[in-house]
Amino acid sequence: MRAMIGYLVCLIVAVTIAFTFTPHKPADVAPAELRTDRLQINGMLYLDKRVVAVGERGTILLSDDQGVSWQSAKVEPQRDLTLTALVALADKSLLAVGHDGWILRSEDEGSSWREVRHDSEVAEPLLGVWNAGGTEVLAFGSFGKFYQSLDGGLTWQPGELEVDSAHLNGMDGASDGRRMLVGEQGLVMRSDDGGRHWQKLEPFYNGSLFGVVRLTPDRWVTYGMRGHVFVSQDFGRSWKQVPVGNQSPLYGHAVLPNGGGLLIVGAGSSMVRLDAQGHLVSATRLAGLGTLTSAVLVGSQRLLVGGERGVFQGTDGSVAALGQ
Repeated sequence: MRAMIGYLVCLIVAVTIAFTFTPHKPADVAPAELRTDRLQINGMLYLDKRVVAVGERGTILLSDDQGVSWQSAKVEPQRDLTLTALVALADKSLLAVGHDGWILRSEDEGSSWREVRHDSEVAEPLLGVWNAGGTEVLAFGSFGKFYQSLDGGLTWQPGELEVDSAHLNGMDGASDGRRMLVGEQGLVMRSDDGGRHWQKLEPFYNGSLFGVVRLTPDRWVTYGMRGHVFVSQDFGRSWKQVPVGNQSPLYGHAVLPNGGGLLIVGAGSSMVRLDAQGHLVSATRLAGLGTLTSAVLVGSQRLLVGGERGVFQGTDGSVAALGQ
């Protein structure tokens, strides 16, 4: 009897381990049950009249009334993998990236998407995507993953960066060839020749950086863990910390129109606003929205923020309210 009990215990443990480590497809949920205020949103984009948002379980949401109502886009195949970021190309096609190296492409402003890349064997997430202008696109992510497309995201080739397998989190640049790429452990890479050569900058912070923004050819902002925000006035040769008064991680941003500066969002519904020179304007919190990952301006003043509780209108809906 004692031996029989021992065998049963071993069997239960084996079954439990097998269940835990075997991949499971999430249960099918009817579209009507996918409430937009209960979905994790990781990235947003504004296309003149349409807002596109991506997030958990392969979710892609569309709004044609500035975020008042939303509908789901068609994704083929739908793999139920988390999408982390998206970008618009010059020809108005869109790309979205996510876990398992998943890359989707849309040619109808986000209404429908088709898969152009998926890597279930490596199964590591892409964390960002950036359009260098024209048909050149760069995608990057965990453990130094770095890919380039020269045909608008239809095909992808791996790139080489000396980053010691660090996670790559954010990128920005412009047509003059100046680019920056940031990641974990204070990693900052820069290029002044359109990405042909990259220089690793001397570390000025030992925590993760989640985003970088170009305000002018020389003025750049980067942000990340524990509320850290840094500004460079000389294309990354030196950096100065901006004291924001809290230690909440910062995850996303929106560049404000007409030289209005920058809005950065993060955990605890935190919102940090900088002016066009990189000086602190305000550091506030919205009520009850949890972690914010992204922000987008629709029209000239209306603000939408996205995060762990979906998509919401920020403050009273206007940029002006953020400076109060």
